[in-house]
Amino acid sequence: MQDAKEEVRARLNIEDVIGEYVQLKRAGRNFKGISPFTSEKTPSFYVSPDKHIWHDFSSNKGGDIFTFVMEVEGLDFRASLEHLARKAGVDLSMYDTKGSQEIARRKKRLLLANELAANYYQQSLIKNPRAVQYVFGDRGLSKQIVTDFKIGYAPTIGNALTQFLTKKGFTTQELSQAGLVNRFNTDLFRGRMTIPLMDGTGQVIGFTGRIIVDDPKAPKYLNTPQTLIYDKGRHVFGLSQAKEAIRSDDYAVIVEGNLDVISSHQVGVAQVVATAGTAMTENHLRALIRLTTHVRLAFDGDKAGLAATERAIPIAQSVGIDLSIVSMPDSAKDPDELIKQDLKLWLSAIEKAEPAVEWVIKQYSVREDLKSAAGKRRFTTSALDVVRILQDSVEREHYITKIAGLSGSSVDALKEKLANSGEKTKKSYKNTAPQSEIIQDPAYYQDNLLAVALIDDATHDLFRSVDIETFNGEERQAVVKYILENSDKTVKDTPEQLQKYDMYVKILLLKADARYADWNDQDRYFETARLLRQVAKEHKKKQKDILTEQLRDAETLGDDTKANDIRKKLNKLIKEIKSGQK
Repeated sequence: MQDAKEEVRARLNIEDVIGEYVQLKRAGRNFKGISPFTSEKTPSFYVSPDKHIWHDFSSNKGGDIFTFVMEVEGLDFRASLEHLARKAGVDLSMYDTKGSQEIARRKKRLLLANELAANYYQQSLIKNPRAVQYVFGDRGLSKQIVTDFKIGYAPTIGNALTQFLTKKGFTTQELSQAGLVNRFNTDLFRGRMTIPLMDGTGQVIGFTGRIIVDDPKAPKYLNTPQTLIYDKGRHVFGLSQAKEAIRSDDYAVIVEGNLDVISSHQVGVAQVVATAGTAMTENHLRALIRLTTHVRLAFDGDKAGLAATERAIPIAQSVGIDLSIVSMPDSAKDPDELIKQDLKLWLSAIEKAEPAVEWVIKQYSVREDLKSAAGKRRFTTSALDVVRILQDSVEREHYITKIAGLSGSSVDALKEKLANSGEKTKKSYKNTAPQSEIIQDPAYYQDNLLAVALIDDATHDLFRSVDIETFNGEERQAVVKYILENSDKTVKDTPEQLQKYDMYVKILLLKADARYADWNDQDRYFETARLLRQVAKEHKKKQKDILTEQLRDAETLGDDTKANDIRKKLNKLIKEIKSGQK
C-alpha cells in the first residue's frame, strides 16, 4: 500500500484537502487557520505545502494528509486512504495482491448494490401513501432528517428490489452477499421503513427495517446480517452524521436504538450515535476515540443495562475513554419517547450524566438490603469487582471510600477484601491500557524544545547534561541523540540519520518555522533553557506518579518491604522536585 499512498499524496494538494474543512489563509510559505479540533479563537493551525504536513498548536496534533482525514473524519488508515483515493481518482485495487484485488472488487460491488438499494427505497417511500403517513405522520420525522439519513420504504412485493438490481447487472449471489435477499432469494426487507446503516464516510453498508403495520408473527425490526462490508461489532450507527457535533462538543452519547439517534438529531442534539443494542465492543469505542475521549451511555437501567455498563467499563479503560451514564426518567422508556415528551428532559438527562463506576455502585446499593450482613457482603463484593478494574489508584481510593460510606464498612476492611479476593479478575484487567494513557505524556514541552533546537545550533550546548531517557518515545530520543552528536548543525530538511522519523521531524520543523523563526538568538536561547527545565520537571512528576501508584499497590497487597523501598525513592524525588522549584 505504500506505493498507493504515495500516488494519492502526489495527486492531491494538502492545502486543498484540508481547505475543505478549515478556512486557510496564506502565511508566508505556509497556510494557517482556526483549529478544527479545539475551540480556539486565534489561528494556530498550520499547513506546509512544501513539507506536505500540518500541525495544530492548540491540540499538539500533526501529520500528513492521511492523518488529518483520520482525525477529522474519525477513520482508520485504510478508510482514510480509500476516501482520499476516491478523491484523487486512484484505483487501489491496482496495488493489492490478487486475493486482495478480488476482495476489493467484491466490496465495491456490495457497496454499489446497497447504495442503489437505498436510492430505490427512497423512491418507494415517496410513492407509497401508507409509508409516507407512517414516516412523516406517525413517527413525526421531518423531510430534512429523512434526507440526511436516507430513510426509505421497502415495498411489500417479495421481489421488487431484486428485480430492480438484477436489471442493474447484479447477480443473485451478489445480492445475497450484500445482505439484501433472504434464503429464498427474495427481498429481505418487505413492508418496512428502511434506515440505511452507513460507515464513517457515509457509504451505505446495510439496513435496519422497521415494520410499519403491526404483525405479531413478524419481528418489529429486521437487520442486515453480517456481510463483507457490514459488521455489527464494529458499526456505529449515525457516526457520519454525528462526527462534527461529537468533535465540537467533545463527547458522544451512545443510545440503544437507531430511531433514538434519528429523533435526537432531528431536534438538534447531534452528538448521538448507537451500537447494536447494548452489545458495545472495543471496536465501537475505538471508532469514537478518534473524535473524543468522553462517552455517555444512555442504556436502560434494568439488569441488562447494568450488565452492559459493567462490561463497558474495562473496555473504556483499555482504550482511554472517560465513561459516564445518562439516566432516563421513569416517564419514558427510551430517548425517542423522552424527546417527544419534552426536549428539555433529554438535554437535562445528558447534562446530568454520572461517572459510570459511580452509577454502577449506586445501582448495586439499591438492589441489596444494606442493613443486613448478607446484603452488605453481596453489595461490597459486586462493587469491589468494578473498582478492581480501575487503573488509577486515586480513583480506586475514591470509590472504596464511597463504598465504605454506603455499606457502613471501614476503608481498611474493604481494602483487605479487595486484596484477598478476586486476584484472577484483577490480573485479567490490570494494565490493559498503555502506560501513556494512564500517565499524561509531556509531549507538548518536549516537541517545542526539539523544534527550537533544530533551527538554532547556539542552543545545543544546553543539551550537554540532558538524559535522553527523559524524552518520551523513540522518535524524540532519536532527535535528541542527533542534536548531541551534531551540536554545530541546524536542520532545514530531515537529515539522513533521522529518515526513519521523517514525518515527526517535518512536524518539528513546521512548528519551529511557525513559532520560533522570527525570534532573536537570545530569546530562543532562554526559551530552550526554560523548556529544558520544564521537561525535567514533567519527567520527575511522571516518575512521582508511577512511584505513588506502585506504593498504593504494594500497600494494598501488604508488601511492607517493597513499600518501604518505594517510599524512600519517592521521598528523595519529592525533595528534588521541591529543590527545583526554589
